[in-house]
Amino acid sequence: MPTSPSVRERAAEPAGPAAPVTPGPPAVDEGRRRRPERAALLRRTGLRILALAVLLGLWQLVTVLQLWSPVLVPSPAAVWQKLLETSGTHDGVRGYQGHTLIEHLGISLRRIFVGAGAGVAAGLVAGVLMGTLPWVRVVLEPAVAFLRTLPPLAYFSLLIIWFGIDEAPKLWLLAIAAMPPVAVATASAVASAPTALVEAARAIGARRGQVVTSVVLPSALPEILVGVRLAFGIAYSSVVAAETVNGLPGIGGLIRDAQRYNQSDTVVLGLFAIGISGLLIDAALRILSDRLAPWRSHT
Repeated sequence: MPTSPSVRERAAEPAGPAAPVTPGPPAVDEGRRRRPERAALLRRTGLRILALAVLLGLWQLVTVLQLWSPVLVPSPAAVWQKLLETSGTHDGVRGYQGHTLIEHLGISLRRIFVGAGAGVAAGLVAGVLMGTLPWVRVVLEPAVAFLRTLPPLAYFSLLIIWFGIDEAPKLWLLAIAAMPPVAVATASAVASAPTALVEAARAIGARRGQVVTSVVLPSALPEILVGVRLAFGIAYSSVVAAETVNGLPGIGGLIRDAQRYNQSDTVVLGLFAIGISGLLIDAALRILSDRLAPWRSHT
């Protein structure tokens, strides 16, 4: 009587022909994929360098043709010479008013980071409350809008009356200038958080604080970072106003003091120092934004 083969015997039988393996798509060459990105970066860099060269050429042309007095428009060479003089000790004089240019700039940057940092923190708290609690938004929104419309010099005199002429009024001015854009951006981003995600978090038992920290803030992070960039830009543009009174040492105080004596080359040098350092700060904030919110696309 024939018996059926055992499981071991069936396993030992040779298997049928293997199915042909279809080769997948060839791997994308990483270098080839990045080549267009590098070319675009080089084009942008080249255009920026060309634009800068054209501006410098026009500036030099204006000074060579003497279309305006050197007191009004100093030459690039005069500004460069002033940079050399204020960067060290020249003819026994150290920098400008006893401090080098980098020291003036460093003191202003410290004021900006302390003052604007406090304003960003206050704006973040106010924005979260305004975006999550409707009654808080009703109370705070008019005050935030009012502060946003005020130019810094409008309330700087009052701050001097309140806090004197030392560091306090400068820091308060920068904080007040930096707070509204962060508050507005945060409130708008928090209020427009995805409803489906918020409801899903509540459905699984998340408390209000957990919903805000785990769902609302991560979704609002790109807009919040835009508000932070705007806040530091506004604070940086307000540093000259903050240093109009007892601003030395400080880059704004340097500009203000040089303006009194018609030292236009020093004024232009101070403007360049503010502009270049401002670009570096904005670039650092853009990198931070890319790290914290990599899904956000920059324009």
